[in-house]
Amino acid sequence: MKNLLLVCLLVCSVVCSNAQYAVIKNNAGVISITFKDKMIFTGKLPGSASDYRINQTQQRINNAVYQVITINQVKGEDVALGGDIYGGNESIACESEPRDRGLKVVRHVVGPSNNQLNNAVYNRNGDWLLSVDNINGTHIGITPQNNNQYNITAKGSEIVIRFRPQYYQQHRGLAYFNPAQYTVWKQPVVGWCSWFAYYNRITEADVHKTADVISEKLKPYGLEYLQIDDGFQQVPIGLPNTWLHPNEKFPSGLENLAGYIKSKGLIPGIWTNVSFADSAAAYQNKALFVKDAAGKPAYGNWVGYVMDGSNPQTVRSLFSPVYEGLKKDGWQYFKLDALRHLKYEGYNSYASYFTSKNYNRDEAYRNVVRDVREQIGKENYLLACWGIHPELVGLVDGCRIGDDGYSYAGLAQFNSYNNIVWRNDPDHIELTAKEAYRSCTATSLTGSAFMLTDKPEKYEGSPLIDAAKKSIPVLYTQPGQVYDVDPSKSSLIQMADVEMSGSGPRPFDAGRSTTTGLFALEINKPFENWTVLGRLDDRDKIIPFKDLGLADNKEYLVFEFWSKKFEGIFQKQFEPGAIDPNYGCQVFCFREKQNHPQLLATNRRIGCGAYELHNVQWQDNALVGSSDVVAGDDYEIYLYEPDGANFGTLSIDGATVVKNEKQGNVRQVILSSAKGGLVNWSIGYK
Repeated sequence: MKNLLLVCLLVCSVVCSNAQYAVIKNNAGVISITFKDKMIFTGKLPGSASDYRINQTQQRINNAVYQVITINQVKGEDVALGGDIYGGNESIACESEPRDRGLKVVRHVVGPSNNQLNNAVYNRNGDWLLSVDNINGTHIGITPQNNNQYNITAKGSEIVIRFRPQYYQQHRGLAYFNPAQYTVWKQPVVGWCSWFAYYNRITEADVHKTADVISEKLKPYGLEYLQIDDGFQQVPIGLPNTWLHPNEKFPSGLENLAGYIKSKGLIPGIWTNVSFADSAAAYQNKALFVKDAAGKPAYGNWVGYVMDGSNPQTVRSLFSPVYEGLKKDGWQYFKLDALRHLKYEGYNSYASYFTSKNYNRDEAYRNVVRDVREQIGKENYLLACWGIHPELVGLVDGCRIGDDGYSYAGLAQFNSYNNIVWRNDPDHIELTAKEAYRSCTATSLTGSAFMLTDKPEKYEGSPLIDAAKKSIPVLYTQPGQVYDVDPSKSSLIQMADVEMSGSGPRPFDAGRSTTTGLFALEINKPFENWTVLGRLDDRDKIIPFKDLGLADNKEYLVFEFWSKKFEGIFQKQFEPGAIDPNYGCQVFCFREKQNHPQLLATNRRIGCGAYELHNVQWQDNALVGSSDVVAGDDYEIYLYEPDGANFGTLSIDGATVVKNEKQGNVRQVILSSAKGGLVNWSIGYK
């Protein structure tokens, strides 16, 4: 009863509090918006206040608050508004709604976004969205300033401003989204998982072999985690000792195995699940399990006997010892599986059990995962597996958004969740001839969890390893859109509350096909801004620059990363041509053309310099900069030299020059460093 009362009070505080409305004022043409006693917007209209007709309204629909301001010019002329939006330290400039026309492009951003498609600022700290409608030719410009401030200009026949508090929590239907209580995981998640390589036949020797290989072949490029999956535990799964004391294939024990992984400079990760298959143990400990109508331990497909998250003793006896022990053994990445089955075949299928106790079954579900979180600590990564789990928002760092087997479709169906709600995990990448480059490209450009799953022999001899090496480490990105480019799945997440079967993908889980093959990453560095576009299929034959948020009136240099080909100079649009079957995708780098020699790309990774470049400048007729390079791996710099540019000198500190050659307008400089690390370079012109 106490739990039910607490839930009611929390709901009342959300629904009833007037603090969820912003205070909107119009003082002689100066419009201000204050939310929770903080100024979040000030804007000024030119001329006299009597020149404008300003209206506002507010309404709550299904707990979601909408506040709207419309501004019209009395004489019917265009309205021009200039002002500032004040966000928090996790605020982003973004698109608030999909456009009616143009290509569907999934956008992610590194650094403060300057994209011309942005019409809004989302403040994750306060979970509010402030936007200007992009309608009827309204021109909107949002420019990031210092201290989380954004300059905004808007001009059009009518200006419509929308304020939506509790945006992800209420407007997007994620009831447990409370960003004041948790932060998203910001470090790269790049690793290897044993599942598709070995399935449950994995052995201690297999783990040792893999650790040896990937520490040599992939760790220098940014791979950090080695996660063992199903196959180490005793069966039938049951009491904590079945997890903490592995089977005969792991004779040295889990603590020693974690230690071996760490000795190779890697971070050890481990799979567990929330099922219970030991019938004898279940019946000997009936009080720890959900009961069926006959008063026996409830049973469900895939989850076995349903452990009761509403019972504190269940949590203390069956969950806490497992994760306390695994952390003590040195494990630092935790993949928590079968969660959908605990909820669907377990708690939803036996809802009457929780009703009889006056206990919210979502809270029982969260109790289980909350305890795992508390035992492993916030410093260690926790992945929820598999499918979409809106009930677990705020407790897990990542979510395996779809079924077993990699698919980039979910990265377009839940693009707005990534690094706002949690880290999206599209499942493990197999470096096959057909999919290696495409899977690595999509995962890297979206800043998602990047986990390989091949046998180590592939990393020793196959050229396909290049797809992984050139895609990691994954950069911390934020979404360029706070809507999902393909909303067919996220629009149905409320169905999770009543689902009773998790045997296959549900309508709200990430699917296998989607509405776009275009994934853009906007790079914003102190020295330059540029855009990288992944084209994963050939459905879009022409790429209008305006659909990428690039300027129509500027020229851009276009370079294709995988084939190392300079495509040329383009304005307004670009025709990408046929996809090379050797790669199965294309990665284009768009840089605004300058009136002097400039960098096109590097070969380090698909960001075309986003990871390793520092302080690239044109000064005193020289292009200078520095790069973090991998020891023993040739580092390639591609430069565009306009007609009339006369190469002078090449100065390198920290590496040797392997090649310096020009073809057409493109110069290729190849460097090699035996020790790796920072290399300073200067390319002078006469």
